[in-house]
Amino acid sequence: MRLSLRYRLLLPLLLLLLLEIIGTAWLAGMAVEAAEQRVLAQLRSVAQTLTEPPTFPLTSRVLEQMRGLTGAEFALLRTDQSWLTTFPSSPPPTDLERLVVIDDGHRDEFHSSVLIQGQAFRILQLKLPPNHPNAGGTLVIFFPEARRRSLLWDAARPLVILGSAGAILASVLLGTATERLVQSIRDLQQRSRAIAEGNFASVPVPPGNDEITDLYRAIDEMARRLADFEAAWRSSERLRILGQFSGGLAHQLRNIASGARLALQLHTMEVPASDREALEVAFRQLQRLEQIVQQYLQLGKPPSDQREPCDLCQVIGQVVDLLRPQASHAEITLHWQPPAEPASISANPIELGHLVHNLIANAIEAAGRGGRVEINLVRFSGGWRLQVCDTGPGPLAAIAETLFEPFVTGREQGIGLGLAVARQIAEAYRGRIFWERREECTVFIAEFPVESSQEVPC
Repeated sequence: MRLSLRYRLLLPLLLLLLLEIIGTAWLAGMAVEAAEQRVLAQLRSVAQTLTEPPTFPLTSRVLEQMRGLTGAEFALLRTDQSWLTTFPSSPPPTDLERLVVIDDGHRDEFHSSVLIQGQAFRILQLKLPPNHPNAGGTLVIFFPEARRRSLLWDAARPLVILGSAGAILASVLLGTATERLVQSIRDLQQRSRAIAEGNFASVPVPPGNDEITDLYRAIDEMARRLADFEAAWRSSERLRILGQFSGGLAHQLRNIASGARLALQLHTMEVPASDREALEVAFRQLQRLEQIVQQYLQLGKPPSDQREPCDLCQVIGQVVDLLRPQASHAEITLHWQPPAEPASISANPIELGHLVHNLIANAIEAAGRGGRVEINLVRFSGGWRLQVCDTGPGPLAAIAETLFEPFVTGREQGIGLGLAVARQIAEAYRGRIFWERREECTVFIAEFPVESSQEVPC
């Protein structure tokens, strides 16, 4: 049988609450018993005062005074069988005589009720001794049942009120705490189901510092890691499929483009200089085609294990010289100032050239006609930092978070491979690549770690 967590939590607490109620009732009963004993002791003390010598005659005035002090009614049966009572209206003698035991004159019915004129009383009866002024008579004390119950309730009321208030407060607090705990567990259950269905969105963690809050944080962290894992898996899967696709098609395209470029070069040498402009445009287009095909071949393949001390300054300088005509044609200022100190990392120079080329070429296209591209290479604590800054408007907000993913681009004619290749190469060298906006410029930054043994003069 399935037992809800709410009841598993509430049953022990309800048992404790029941024990608390029983304890309160026991204490209230003890208080009532003690109060009843006090009332009886008070009446017996009054009876002793009235019956034991040295004493005084029992008159109407004396009995009325005792009535005012104790709240009880008094009746005196004289030796001539006449009655002297404090009742507002004297009851019939027959109602009193049936209560009096003439044999010994002592009767204690304080623990049972008798009715006199429709009112319940507890009675205490005493025979007056021979040396008493009213010797031979019988004194009967009638204590009202209503007054007795009022005194007993006054004694038990504080415990009952405190016990009831404590039970109610405990019930409310236990119910509220249990409901909150169960609701939190339900929320976590729904969150876990959402994660199982592939929803890794972050949820707010409730305030507090307890085990439930820790569980919220743990599940949220698990969702975040699963989201990262899924993103990495999807990226890896895309790269794997792309590698298979590019393995056949890209080789054919590159061979065709290379052949066409060589033929165009030979033809350019044979025509007059005045007719070469259109051929130069076609030549650059073929070069661009070769670059795109090369990126297809590069993406999805593991980085080369053949590495050597690579001169960053020389690689950047060669790429700048290669792209400067393109920048001049677009009226873009291209600025590159090598650092004064050595800059070297252990890398494959061809792969490193792809990375630098992709960053600078993207910056030239992003800067737009009349813009400016500035390239800096600076030293930081862990190695070298390449910064490519352009005056363009920056990436679109829709692709800002996935800019380094394959096939993500903000240009109509772009294919979105350059930055993906650049990131793959940077990570292969234990570096990283990212971008940021600085005032009115966009800066792409590639960081490469370096060891002292790798440094060579620039």
